[in-house]
Amino acid sequence: MSVKLEKIVKTYYDALEEGKILGRKCTRCQAVEFPPVYACNTCGCADTEWVEISGKAKMTSLIMPAILSAKPENNDLMPYCLSCVEIEEGAGVNAIVQGVTKENRDRLLTQMPVPCHAKIVQRNGFKTVIFELDEEYK
Repeated sequence: MSVKLEKIVKTYYDALEEGKILGRKCTRCQAVEFPPVYACNTCGCADTEWVEISGKAKMTSLIMPAILSAKPENNDLMPYCLSCVEIEEGAGVNAIVQGVTKENRDRLLTQMPVPCHAKIVQRNGFKTVIFELDEEYK
């Protein structure tokens, strides 16, 4: 990767290249931040350490992309929704969740929170994390 990255960002993206998803764990309150940041959003402590994320998560809401606002560069991710996802380690993140369709949307809304899992994908020259419904919920 030729882009110069800050240390925390570089470590995160290097780990994705190795197939690992990292967050930062607060040494004071044990809260996990994902995506990783320097300071704990729970207690404000700046003393955090790297921790590998399990990938297990729950989708807690969903918004279907509208035809007019759907970005063409996301067509490779279809079908998907935009969602609030809570990872097993506790952090919440806004994310893309693959596997949500117009056909299964109403059923999924009645089953919230719905199990999903993190997935590393190659996009625009670098790896990133999205989520995917667990198979039994598709």
